Amino acid sequence: MIDRKDILAGKIDARFGEQMNRVASTCRELTYELDKDDLIKVATALRNEADFGFEMLIDVCGVDYLNYGSDEWKTNSASGTGFSRGVEREPVILDEADEFDAKRFAVVYHLLSIRNNVRLRLRVYTGTANPPIVKSVVDIWNGANWFEREAFDLYGILFEGHPDLRRILTDYGFIGHPFRKDFPIMGNVEVSYDADEGRVVYKPVSIEPRTLVPRVIRDDNRNSADLKDAKDG
Repeated sequence: MIDRKDILAGKIDARFGEQMNRVASTCRELTYELDKDDLIKVATALRNEADFGFEMLIDVCGVDYLNYGSDEWKTNSASGTGFSRGVEREPVILDEADEFDAKRFAVVYHLLSIRNNVRLRLRVYTGTANPPIVKSVVDIWNGANWFEREAFDLYGILFEGHPDLRRILTDYGFIGHPFRKDFPIMGNVEVSYDADEGRVVYKPVSIEPRTLVPRVIRDDNRNSADLKDAKDG
């Protein structure tokens, strides 16, 4: 039996050609990448044309692929005195960089067609511009409003044409974007109530670095099958 997703993939390939490139998905999601300059035209067609009918936007989320695929922990030799990345090395702050790697930041769109009972996932990379920027899809799916504000707040991704792009989870005095991979684990500032001034004030962060050790399964008597069986009676 032909899978519903395969039928949709065939229609997408026939309609959009090289504008949309299918990528592999480990969770069997139908996923396509497209250039950010084609986003509005493609999204409009996916919503309006009967073959697709993606009238509902389920989610919009940012992604930071900095150091994607690299392994920070060497668990085979970890010990009780190991250090986290926040203690062992200086954070790499790239906010002032002239440009980013072309595939560092991405915006992912999850679409649902109730009419055709299919789902689709789109991924758009923001390119090298700093700050990262893509066009807003609020005029296509009004529900994108708060989703795009969240991606802006947490990743610093700008959405051109958004009617009210401002922070939504952190407050107005927050410094940086906490979901970026190079954001300091301890943050940049802390807030407290100043009784003398009668208001909340911001101060440099005073949290001490914390040692984090990954869980390591060690081959010793604590994991002995005989001891476990004896304990269980």
